[in-house]
Amino acid sequence: MSQQAIPVVYGTIRIDSGFRADLIVEDRVIVEIKPVEVLAPVHRKQLLTYLRLADKRLGLLINFNAALIKDGISRIVNGLEEESHAKPQGRQEHHWSRGVP
Repeated sequence: MSQQAIPVVYGTIRIDSGFRADLIVEDRVIVEIKPVEVLAPVHRKQLLTYLRLADKRLGLLINFNAALIKDGISRIVNGLEEESHAKPQGRQEHHWSRGVP
């Protein structure tokens, strides 16, 4: 498995290798893999930025350093409709370990 270069376009400027995603599934889901002790907020923000730049809606952040793999998976959604309990700017994060698919 190798990282996939994702082009970034801003107006008339195109950068062919704007960022590198760890894995892209079916050209729909960006998967970022981290082997860290604890996922930091910057890891989630990084994936959300990748989703926005690639115009994708769904991402998975996987921490392989978690004791149970289910505890190391976070689902990040770009542009999720705001609900009364949603996070600001129309995005919400789900954790597999909390029983939310």
